Amino acid sequence: MSFIQTVAPEQASGEVLAMYQRQQAHFGYLPNYARAFSHRPDVMASWATLLATIRRHVDPRRFELVTLAAAQALGNSYCALAHGRALEGLLGTDDTRAIVAGDERSTLTEAERAMMEFARLVARDASRVCQGDVDRLLALGFADEEIFDIVTVAAARAFFTKVLDGLGTEADAVFREMAPELREALTVGRAIAAAESDRRLRNSHEATRLTTRGMIR
Repeated sequence: MSFIQTVAPEQASGEVLAMYQRQQAHFGYLPNYARAFSHRPDVMASWATLLATIRRHVDPRRFELVTLAAAQALGNSYCALAHGRALEGLLGTDDTRAIVAGDERSTLTEAERAMMEFARLVARDASRVCQGDVDRLLALGFADEEIFDIVTVAAARAFFTKVLDGLGTEADAVFREMAPELREALTVGRAIAAAESDRRLRNSHEATRLTTRGMIR
């Protein structure tokens, strides 16, 4: 699950317990990335604030497309799976599969394809971005502030993915429930956690322990 020892739910207190409680309440299970931040919950809180601020300026479809492109470019399975699933919720399985595969039959517009290509470049090596890359987006109708948003979405994803991969954090086992073809296409780096090592809290002995500590309400 991770290369370092993280704070076990039954040992969590203070800010860590509060973070675990928020994550479990939102997802119905405790995601592995929350455990990865258990030694520095204030960093997790700062990341969440930054991400919320960035998202405020970007519509959901654009945010998910840029984030998916960045996660794929960075080779991070966790974020590719999470945001591929979010995109699937917006666009459906077939269209999401086509987008992930780079299929021309997807619903992506020319502008969106260019946007994702640009996001991949920012994620891989932002020092390679040149004026021509930006001019292409401007010619396709993007405003300067929108280009700024694309860069910040991709750059923020680089931070999160590198923290997770640097700590060996595996994607949650729940992603195994995705359609196999889409799941396999989105597993671009580390493998998904084994189901037996990452059960949903409501179905595990861990859930009982957390309930007694007031985490599940």
